[in-house]
Amino acid sequence: MSTQPHNTAYRSDRLWLAAMVHRVSGVLLAAFLPLHFLVLGLAIESEGQLDSFLQWTKSPLVKLAETGLVLLLAIHLLGGLRVLVIENMPWRNGQKRMATLAAAAAVGIAGVFLIALL
Repeated sequence: MSTQPHNTAYRSDRLWLAAMVHRVSGVLLAAFLPLHFLVLGLAIESEGQLDSFLQWTKSPLVKLAETGLVLLLAIHLLGGLRVLVIENMPWRNGQKRMATLAAAAAVGIAGVFLIALL
């Protein structure tokens, strides 16, 4: 029984990359949720613990991480809209251009957020 080599040429396509980035952003957002729930628990448990955590969040590294979170949210939102368009509308020649524009928009949204933090 012979096996044929696995073809991975499709991985250089922008639409495949857009789909992969959408999946990875979803996984990273899911990984963030336990930390978010922990902070919500601090708000319920102890005002002092929450205050010290909020003080820590003023550091530049946390601000940068928040910008990354906004970037992930924007990427995932725009990727989800891309999936909705693909599944519910007829195929158009500009799909790759739209995926590239969505990525640029996500970076722009994160950039605006970062500027607002400064």
